[in-house]
Amino acid sequence: MKTTELLIPTLKEAPNDAVVISHQLMVRAGLISKLASGLYSYLPMGFRVLHKIENIIREEMNRSGAQELLMPVAQPAELWQESGRWTEYGPELLRFRDRHDRDFCLGPTHEEVITNIASQHLRSYKQLPMNFYQIQTKFRDEIRPRFGVMRSREFIMKDAYSFHINQDSLEQTYKLMHQTYCNIFDRIGLDYRSVLADSGAIGGEGSQEFHVLADSGEDAICFSDKSDYAANVERAETLPQKKPKSPEQDLQIVDTPGCKTISDVTNLLDIDVKRTIKTLVVDSEDGGLIALVLRGDHELNEIKAEKIDNVVRPLSMASEESINSAGYSIGSIGVKDLSMPIFVDYAAACLNDFVCGANQEGKHLTGVNWLRDTIDINTADLRNIVDGDPSPDGKGKLAIKRGIEVGHIFQLGTKYSKAMNANVIAENGKSVAMSMGCYGIGVTRVLAASIEQNFDDRGIIFPESIAPFKVVIIPINYNKSTRVKDLSDKLYKELLEADIEVLLDNRKERAGIMFADSELLGIPHRLVISDTHADNGNIEYKARNNDKKIEIGFSQAVEYIKNKVS
Repeated sequence: MKTTELLIPTLKEAPNDAVVISHQLMVRAGLISKLASGLYSYLPMGFRVLHKIENIIREEMNRSGAQELLMPVAQPAELWQESGRWTEYGPELLRFRDRHDRDFCLGPTHEEVITNIASQHLRSYKQLPMNFYQIQTKFRDEIRPRFGVMRSREFIMKDAYSFHINQDSLEQTYKLMHQTYCNIFDRIGLDYRSVLADSGAIGGEGSQEFHVLADSGEDAICFSDKSDYAANVERAETLPQKKPKSPEQDLQIVDTPGCKTISDVTNLLDIDVKRTIKTLVVDSEDGGLIALVLRGDHELNEIKAEKIDNVVRPLSMASEESINSAGYSIGSIGVKDLSMPIFVDYAAACLNDFVCGANQEGKHLTGVNWLRDTIDINTADLRNIVDGDPSPDGKGKLAIKRGIEVGHIFQLGTKYSKAMNANVIAENGKSVAMSMGCYGIGVTRVLAASIEQNFDDRGIIFPESIAPFKVVIIPINYNKSTRVKDLSDKLYKELLEADIEVLLDNRKERAGIMFADSELLGIPHRLVISDTHADNGNIEYKARNNDKKIEIGFSQAVEYIKNKVS
């Protein structure tokens, strides 16, 4: 195509609300246009990139044997009520009523709809396994949309759902989808990791996330330096540690007036934070209180905490009023003589001669020892892992990096099929609920994540597989020099005939502007034609990811580019 035939509204400066680089560059390159908070239009150049991502996904999903379909965006409340998620999902589910006063929602996901389809059309184990997918718009009413299309309210997603007669069949498809996702992200050219993850609101037992490594990532993920272990920090386990040493200090009570935080205590007593513990009090399901104890420098992992018996889900920190009613005050709660169940994180459980609250206002205990001071505790994995922790597989240490989640695969089991009566007749003639798998890719997020990994101070550096065009021709004085125009048009035609996506910049603009726009857009290959080149019979070639310029003969240009893009 020619630039005069395209809408390419490039900008020199990014809008003030664009924080991450992908948001800045997508706006500056004219890929997207903001309509409202969390709502974006994809302009022609952005849509070309999006379409290429979709095609790669579609090709690999088809290759895996999955069947493409399309489900409605608007979904009746009855389906969500049947699954139990109408109230569980929360305010991100945009609910509305039609003219007949019936409740609907805009689909943030499609487990309910696909399960309804399966219940209508799958009757026998002989039809299984089956895997269905769609590439479609979703809507989640984010409380704080941010980072451009990275966390928008409306987005495009590929979601797939598989149905099985048993767990073994589900696991086979789960492994196939894992490999399919690797194929997709490899073809797109992403630096990514597959990590163990929590299933969240979708449910199910086993799940893995696919993260693109980027400093702007919202998620922290960890990797072993000696194995292939990888997990979301929320999901990464810590291991029980050695038992505490025998006490070396006497138990003492010390005055700590006005000390309400770990920082206050360590500063007053001039001690290492690693020699302190903090006691967090949470609500229990029976109306009582439960103490969760961590080393002073560690953070509570709420997902892990919610797995403790009798802990309220979602996790609820006890109010100051309920703590006071139990006879304690915030800032001085300790573990000795504490009259509530105590769960201690593994790292805190191996401490000796540590400092904690004395359960008296303005006082703390020093030299506390678990065994000597006969403190009745339960140990558990309660904290977020930190850089340098031992890998849970026993191989090496963990390193933490930031990641952008672009894909997630789940083993749902029978969570939805049982709730919605999606049954088939098994080989023994009995009716059984189908096991389900769920596999999602954030298509629009993949676009943004790719830019977060591929850019420089001049703009985007698209991987060739998803670039809006493979080649851009920049003719100097196209509208003034007949020779330049004729050579440019000839080369443009030959590249098109060779089935190479080419953009001819035929605008009446200065060369500097054309160069800047081509680099901002991230087009992988650039060909420059001028009167000087015409005199020499050459064309200037430059790759977007390399500053080196090469002179090639005009007659060899097409073949040269074919070798570059093949």
